Amino acid sequence: MPYIIELKDISFSAQGNRIVHETSFQYEEEKTIALVGPSGCGKSTILKLSAGLIIPDEGEVLYKGKAISKMNRQENLTFRRESGFVFQDSALWANQNLYQMLELPLKLHFPGMQKKERDDRINQIASEVGYRKNLLVRPSQLSMGEQKLLAFARAIICRPKLLYLDEWTESLDERSSSRLIDIVKKMQSEGVSIILINHKVSIIRELSDKVAVILGGKISYIFSKEQLKSDTELKNLIEGDKET
Repeated sequence: MPYIIELKDISFSAQGNRIVHETSFQYEEEKTIALVGPSGCGKSTILKLSAGLIIPDEGEVLYKGKAISKMNRQENLTFRRESGFVFQDSALWANQNLYQMLELPLKLHFPGMQKKERDDRINQIASEVGYRKNLLVRPSQLSMGEQKLLAFARAIICRPKLLYLDEWTESLDERSSSRLIDIVKKMQSEGVSIILINHKVSIIRELSDKVAVILGGKISYIFSKEQLKSDTELKNLIEGDKET
């Protein structure tokens, strides 16, 4: 199975603190990998490094064998079009309304798309994630749960081949969470590669093919779904108890 993303001896520091330590990992194409570990272990940082959103101080991140840092403009645009990212805090653009926020990726990556087609795609995606209110409002007028729905909609609007999910069901009620999980399952069936962070044992067990355990800023253990024999064992990995 080919690798869609490879981490090669990456390290990253912020404000003088080493957050990620010389870690390497290969994400298999068309698989779903969960990053787990205790709070502060570097999960979100490794996810952002894997997505090319931050650049490692040392080492390389490769997409389909090509170093992201060495991509030319067209290669980088292709990588961005084929990737979608849901941030833990949603990270919606405060100076744009919801329609503009969803329209911008379509304008950037599909410049030949007609306005009616953009309108149809935006309305379809908003409805698909369960948002049926006014799209002409700013993110500040939304609840935290609604912001998460729109962040998810933005991540999938270009129909990515690779999806990064950082606590994407947080702040959602059970119905909305189930809706997004169903969308993720559909994307899995279509061959989308997914890298996720979630603190819920049930979601990780339901969606993941493998679990990568991060301890002290390094991917230290890899478990297949079959190797995790109990929810208690997985809960211990999420909380940082490696003695399982």
